[in-house]
Amino acid sequence: MLTVAVLISGTGSNLRALLDAAADPDYRAEVVVVGADREADGFAHAEEYGIPSFMVPWAQFASREEWGAELSAQLAVWRPDLVVLSGLMRLLPASLVDEWSPRIINTHPAYLPEFPGAHGVRDALAAGVRQSGASVIIVDNGVDSGPILAQERVPVLPGDDQHTLHDRIKPVERRLLIDVVRRIASGELDLQAASASAVAPSTVAEGDVSASPAS
Repeated sequence: MLTVAVLISGTGSNLRALLDAAADPDYRAEVVVVGADREADGFAHAEEYGIPSFMVPWAQFASREEWGAELSAQLAVWRPDLVVLSGLMRLLPASLVDEWSPRIINTHPAYLPEFPGAHGVRDALAAGVRQSGASVIIVDNGVDSGPILAQERVPVLPGDDQHTLHDRIKPVERRLLIDVVRRIASGELDLQAASASAVAPSTVAEGDVSASPAS
């Protein structure tokens, strides 16, 4: 059984989807702890499922490195096989990433390497593309630059705003995340191999439909 720690900052919608999936006995992954950098509504999902939780408040530490050291220490108590970032709104310090890599994964609301960073949905709309997407990646020390484990296109529709587009991307993110964790748990996906064989992605390819203006 793959043991999973999930880190959140907010409502934990991906956490909820993962907990629901893990309730199936055939899903060979188990969430063993939920952590956050602040009081988070998503703790309610952990409580409902009887999952232990912890908080490492960002504001109580003098630096990102000190916060990361305590976060890593809390994770180490549970010795998870995998760490899933589920809306954690903090960049992890390099020391933590190096300690846990490649066993840290994250979702992103864009078809990476397009539109990395905190505003992927907004940036896709501003660029006038006809397609965006969702991705699941291994976390590295860049900004959404780690090896891509899964991704899927999501169309940008006429009249879309950040809310409507993000609402269509979120279910795809959850489905991809659940499937990636399932594949890791079954041995179908080897994170070490995926990390070692990763090739740095290029920018949007010439002629990519996603780079065409929205109509």
